[in-house]
Amino acid sequence: MKYYIIAGEASGDLHASNLIKELRKRDPDGEFRAWGGDLMEAAGAHLVKHYRELAFMGFVEVLLNLFTILRNISFCKKDIESFNPDVIIFIDYPGFNLRIAKWAKRRGYKTHYYISPQIWAWKEGRIKGIKRDVDEMYVILPFEKDFYEKKHNMPVDFVGHPLIDAINNRPLISPEEFKKVNGLDERPIIALLPGSRKQEIRKMLEVMLSVVEDFPEYQFVIAGAPSVDASFYSEFIANDGVHLLLNKTYDLLSVSYAALVTSGTATLETALFKIPQVVCYTGNRISYEIAKRVIKLKYISLVNLILDKPVVTELIQTEFNKTKLSDELHIILDPYKRATLFLEYYDLEQVLGGKGASEKTAELIHSRIQ
Repeated sequence: MKYYIIAGEASGDLHASNLIKELRKRDPDGEFRAWGGDLMEAAGAHLVKHYRELAFMGFVEVLLNLFTILRNISFCKKDIESFNPDVIIFIDYPGFNLRIAKWAKRRGYKTHYYISPQIWAWKEGRIKGIKRDVDEMYVILPFEKDFYEKKHNMPVDFVGHPLIDAINNRPLISPEEFKKVNGLDERPIIALLPGSRKQEIRKMLEVMLSVVEDFPEYQFVIAGAPSVDASFYSEFIANDGVHLLLNKTYDLLSVSYAALVTSGTATLETALFKIPQVVCYTGNRISYEIAKRVIKLKYISLVNLILDKPVVTELIQTEFNKTKLSDELHIILDPYKRATLFLEYYDLEQVLGGKGASEKTAELIHSRIQ
């Protein structure tokens, strides 16, 4: 079988790579052509474009790069026609993927979507196109099944969250070994996760680093994004006590004491590692004002959305400042607060459905394209 897979960011690269591994178990001779990242390539896919060429976020940023996006869409269509896959598998990344799905469905390709676009957050009107253009939808959040089936009469498969497998299947490393290997001292670690795109790192990292001097008994370690060079981070690091580690986010989280995390998938990853966190977000002012008017959600972090209550603190826009960030970090370092968070994180993992998301999804896709 021939599989064409499109992922547009780091998290999609991770989940698609695990899906590819599971599909290869069922179809050893399968051909995989993909838009994604290094992990998908390592899993056996022929990489057409890297997601670092596709990462545009926010209304203003998309408009400024509109011609590049349109060229990518045109190239993708031609590449699919040339490859002629048995199935196209879309991984989140809705602005791009839904356009391709519409075109692909009209040309008779099988369209499977793994990790639903968050249309329950905004642009719910996209459901009409999804019902028309997507043959099979595999959702990873428990409330999404009700959203599709009860509210919009579209059958979907809830497969569980792939992050649980990605985290549980990784090699273990002790805090002592991790610190020694990476040249860190013995102090507890506070991890900084400023995002995966340069434009959000610029906005987030300066404020995150502003609290370092308030916590001399801890060491701060930046989780460098796989698509960003170390040299980019150097302009932000003025404190000799701050460390940068590239491509080691999971190892870093596994040994951290607390974390400051940019809103996104990383908030859920941090919670599944059972690490107390403060969720942070600031963006282009115009983009934020537009988003605030069209997105109707009580929370921005996946942790709070899934559990439907304010488990982790969210500092958004003007609230994301040195004073409030320092205050909230002090709070999550308190033993009583930490114990409370651990219990909430345990409940979160149970709600997400346990292990096996990649395996379940691969089995469903393979059985449905025979």
